[in-house]
Amino acid sequence: QVQLVESGGGLVQGGSSLRLSCTASGSILRVITMGWFRQPPGKQRDLVATIDSNGRTNYADSVKGRFTISRDGVGDSIALQMNGLKPDDTAVYYCNAVVRAPYSPSDLTYWGRGTQVTVSS
Repeated sequence: QVQLVESGGGLVQGGSSLRLSCTASGSILRVITMGWFRQPPGKQRDLVATIDSNGRTNYADSVKGRFTISRDGVGDSIALQMNGLKPDDTAVYYCNAVVRAPYSPSDLTYWGRGTQVTVSS
């Protein structure tokens, strides 16, 4: 099994910054991609940003230029630096990892439990 532990959410005013962190642990041979998705109240869960094992990144258009995803130190950890936060960024943010596991012939997808980000106007 693989566990994803997120941290860093909170309540901030518009224009502020927050940094989210996520660490993967467990039976992992190799992390294929890690990333962040978010789910606003009453809406579907959508991509925010991902980073693959080569460091290539992908961002939703709505966060380009404001959010930065990166590897966070050693191990299977990532961070999401969020600057210029807007009320529309309010959502539960979920860490996601696609991994190669020792007991599975195919890549597996895991989710964290989510961390709330609330941006006031």
